[in-house]
Amino acid sequence: MAERTRRSGGRTGRQKAEQAAGRSTAHYRRLRNPFGPLEILSADEVEAIHDASLQVLQDIGIRVLHAGARSIYKDAGALVDSDTHVVRLGRELVEAFIACAPSTVELKCRNRARDLTLGGRNIVVAAVGGPPNVSDRERGRRAGTGEDFRDLVRMAQSFDIVHLLSPSVEPLDVELRFRHLEVTRAQSVLSDKFPFVFSRGAPQVVDALEIVRIAQQVSAEDFSDAVRCYTVINANSPLQLDVPMCQGIIDFAKVGQLMVLTPFTLAGAMAPVTVAGALAQQNAEALAGLCLSQMVNPGAPVCYGGFTSNVDMKSGAPAFGTPEYVKAALASGQLCRRYGVPFRSSNVNASNTPDAQAAYESQMAIWSTLMGGCNILMHGAGWLEGGLTASFEKFVIDVDMLQMMAEVFTGLPVDTKELALDAMREVGPGGHYFGAAHTLERYSEAFYEPIISDWRNYETWDEAGRPDAYERAHKVYKQTLADFETPPMEPAVLEEIDAFIEKRTEEGGALPES
Repeated sequence: MAERTRRSGGRTGRQKAEQAAGRSTAHYRRLRNPFGPLEILSADEVEAIHDASLQVLQDIGIRVLHAGARSIYKDAGALVDSDTHVVRLGRELVEAFIACAPSTVELKCRNRARDLTLGGRNIVVAAVGGPPNVSDRERGRRAGTGEDFRDLVRMAQSFDIVHLLSPSVEPLDVELRFRHLEVTRAQSVLSDKFPFVFSRGAPQVVDALEIVRIAQQVSAEDFSDAVRCYTVINANSPLQLDVPMCQGIIDFAKVGQLMVLTPFTLAGAMAPVTVAGALAQQNAEALAGLCLSQMVNPGAPVCYGGFTSNVDMKSGAPAFGTPEYVKAALASGQLCRRYGVPFRSSNVNASNTPDAQAAYESQMAIWSTLMGGCNILMHGAGWLEGGLTASFEKFVIDVDMLQMMAEVFTGLPVDTKELALDAMREVGPGGHYFGAAHTLERYSEAFYEPIISDWRNYETWDEAGRPDAYERAHKVYKQTLADFETPPMEPAVLEEIDAFIEKRTEEGGALPES
């Protein structure tokens, strides 16, 4: 069963056999949460946070460092202080523009069989994104490279539970002016899933969007007719939007591509130490950015990102997968539903190695975000060390946990065959079901079998050399890359992508804007 649920790039021998025999295989490409979301706040408490956020935006305001963005806010009716660059938004203004944001978004991929719907009870998972470092059991922790980035794209392509690509690790060996070209090419060529584009200034965004356009083989005129890629915008907490982030909001709104607005609010550091106060600030920052998008292009696709956690007050280091993180994730989901926009949260942990702490903190995060109504689970596979490291083994461990959650989401069928009364009659008192007809008919699908969990008894495990989860995950990661098959792409399309990259490289690429 692990083989059936695992791969989406190269097919395993068992999958090929099943496909040849006309039998369907179990993929978790599209996830839908069948459960009602958990709610930690009362309706009155949700309104209290909402009201506090509007007071912040109206009375304190948010500093906007991008001159063009300040002009957009001013033209829409906000008050702009030309000396401090602080923008104040009235209650009615915020509520009017938030109402323009769509509640669901259709996501188009290079492989149209992978198209997705964002919003409602739909769930999409993205791989780890943004760390400067990468690690595995053999080579340890090290600075990320272009090849590491490509390997993480291959990993994301290989597991059906991962739907969205991400900036998996920063390829620090690639010169900054060319880095966006390399990472967008890697996503476009090595995967046919939904791609990510960094918002690091308009010239880089234009280049990346052109590569996505070529890969999807649509005209420049038709590109904006569908949502073909996404970006993540982080507010500079507390209460500030910088130049590249504002430019990213504007760029993506203009061309109708998905923008995920995510304040990075750590209680006690960049936000009030209380969870309620941190949520009020998170909400204010998110609303300010979402409103800017709608001011540029009413109806532009957006997603509200919640990323509130706490810090260790002894060291100042970020802490994730904590009770505070769980509470904030559940509450953020309620705020999103109040505004009727999709909700992004994250699978996070603060452990420095793929150990028990990494697993239980991630499990806390996964449960709270998914059961709280999350639509995009960012950093779904591979996040380690509070986001400073992308771990190949943690990627596999996370895939295992996510596939278990996907199996839970399939529900519990109860009918005459599932109740198995005939099997009970066949076995009778004191027997066993291993050889029963009911069992044999369902042998390969009776229970979900994870990728790395080891359910052998101690004696058998000892004979196998006592491999722990870290070692087993390492073997799966190495085998996954060994089995990888690049998804098909027409040679002419690849030539067009490479010709564009060669041209932009000769022109000097593009540096990020600051």
